[in-house]
Amino acid sequence: MDNNQPIIVKRVKRYAAGHHGGSWKIAFADFATAMMAFFLVLWLLSSATPEQKKAISGYFQDPVGFSESASPYVIDLGGTPTPAPDKTLSPEAKDARAVDDTQTDVEPVDAAQVETLAEQIERERLELLLQELQNKVNENPQLQRFKDQILFEITQDGLRIQIMDAANRPMFDLGSARLQPYFEDILLAMADTIKAVPNKISVSGHTDAKPFVGRGDFGNWELSAERANAARRTLVAGSYPDEQVARVVGYASSALFDRQDPLNPVNRRIDIIVLTKKAQRAIEGEQDAEPAGAEPTVPAAGQAAPAVPAEEGAPLQPPQLREKLNIFEDGTLKLDEPGGQ
Repeated sequence: MDNNQPIIVKRVKRYAAGHHGGSWKIAFADFATAMMAFFLVLWLLSSATPEQKKAISGYFQDPVGFSESASPYVIDLGGTPTPAPDKTLSPEAKDARAVDDTQTDVEPVDAAQVETLAEQIERERLELLLQELQNKVNENPQLQRFKDQILFEITQDGLRIQIMDAANRPMFDLGSARLQPYFEDILLAMADTIKAVPNKISVSGHTDAKPFVGRGDFGNWELSAERANAARRTLVAGSYPDEQVARVVGYASSALFDRQDPLNPVNRRIDIIVLTKKAQRAIEGEQDAEPAGAEPTVPAAGQAAPAVPAEEGAPLQPPQLREKLNIFEDGTLKLDEPGGQ
């Protein structure tokens, strides 16, 4: 008691008989599995042909592009063994066999199918562009006020955008090609969106049927062409590439929107067509086809119209199901026009 020596207690753990832990079993199982896989790989390599070894080597060197130099399947599981090379064949015979194998694997490509597929992809691209333009009109408060004057339509020549006059909202000054500020805003918004696709465009101007009275031999043909060119200049000012403009043309009153009322303000309009490749080639003279931008048959009053207005939330529908909407308000403002519009 006086020495204050520490007392050490030693406890010994005793296990039940026959129990020595199980961790070694897991380690041994992993080792046995690895050895089995190793010997399996050795056996496969010893029984593989040189062509099969080349395929395996190509796969591990470039798993994505190895099929360019060998078979797209590393191991043939189809039940048909790969024939070993016949050493008795002459080099010419081997080359002939290789040519025959290549010809049997390649299927002929139908040019018509390729053209159809390209047109389908292009149409889907134009439909997405149409939806994006509609969304831009619906989301832009500045453009929403004029959405009843903007019509979109997918035609055989491409996506057609029609911007029309209203009785109390003309796009140009009376009898001139000077743009109203709101019309410039519409064109600038369009330019920012349609330049995202590689397709070229066609710009056309239209007037109503009222004869132009004024400067000598200057008439509706000249006026419609000048207005189309003024629209082109505004698009280019909005960063649209000038080399992407395939054609600028004036139609005067030769392609009226409302044939029942030739003096209807809707006949005064600017058409912008985002052309398909086929229509672009027709314009550039690469093939004999109907000129792109030619106006389709315009329905009479009460019939189905070919275009759909940029209404908010309006779903895309086939042209034959779209109904002509009375979207142009009956304005009380009457302009005493000295000439055609």
